[in-house]
Amino acid sequence: MITIYQKTVKDPNLRQLDNFQTGSWIYVENPTNDELDQLAEQFTLERDLLEDAKDVYEVPRQEIENGTTYIFTRVPYEEEATVTTIPVLLIMGSNFVITVTQRKLPFLEKFTSGSATFYTTQKARLFIQLFHQINSEYNKFIININKQVRSIHIKPQNIENSDIVRFVSFENILNDFLAALVPTSNILKDLLSGKYLKLYEKDTDLIEDLFLANGQLIEICRANIKNISNIRNAYSTIMTNDLNRVIKFLTALTIVLSVPTMVASFYGMNVALPIAGDPLAFWWIVGGTFILLVVLAALFKKNRWL
Repeated sequence: MITIYQKTVKDPNLRQLDNFQTGSWIYVENPTNDELDQLAEQFTLERDLLEDAKDVYEVPRQEIENGTTYIFTRVPYEEEATVTTIPVLLIMGSNFVITVTQRKLPFLEKFTSGSATFYTTQKARLFIQLFHQINSEYNKFIININKQVRSIHIKPQNIENSDIVRFVSFENILNDFLAALVPTSNILKDLLSGKYLKLYEKDTDLIEDLFLANGQLIEICRANIKNISNIRNAYSTIMTNDLNRVIKFLTALTIVLSVPTMVASFYGMNVALPIAGDPLAFWWIVGGTFILLVVLAALFKKNRWL
């Protein structure tokens, strides 16, 4: 689907156009091959780069071909309670801006609905606003993960297996975010050189802010991954310690209980035994065994084996 929008300083109402006009924003969602061919021909774009926007594994990068800047990035996307990142292609031409996505993204709806304040004729500023919204999406998901991790972190000794599964899921999501944010940070750094995008002084300041904000998101992701790893290690240590205590208790208990078993086995043999003829033999054996058990239990307790 290809939709052409235009919004200028003189006409602040977002208009949907039937045909391209200078200073327009071309919004492309889940394009077909014919639509990509149309874009490549109409705006003299690299067809292979347009095709790369459909690759779910495309990594953030930037290219310049024939004076047109192609910037690939990735944005968070939630579907069926699963969070991942999907590619987005931003194209900055001499008189147009193009966004190519495979899915309908919530942050772009703010622009297509006209609720966001932007002008399609200000290409660099529109690009910065789009990137700012992308950072906001990352920030929203990271804050949500951080809250959930902190809620579980309150009592690590009460963590369940389901919590461990959630931790693994959070780590996968945050690592996916890092895989997108780190190269995106390099893209923003390169943009500051002015090689890929013509910037005014104020635009440069805004991109510097974006670069710093992106760096903060990277650090927050890493901090959360480290926090999750520490919680899992603490839980693993607690479980190992509890398991060792149980094994130690059961081992000591087995040794203690083996004593009366041995005594009973000896006096169960059909041979002549000491005090076998004594009428109180049973009680002597029981009493002696009990005293031996008490001594062994006290010895094990003293040495913290029980």
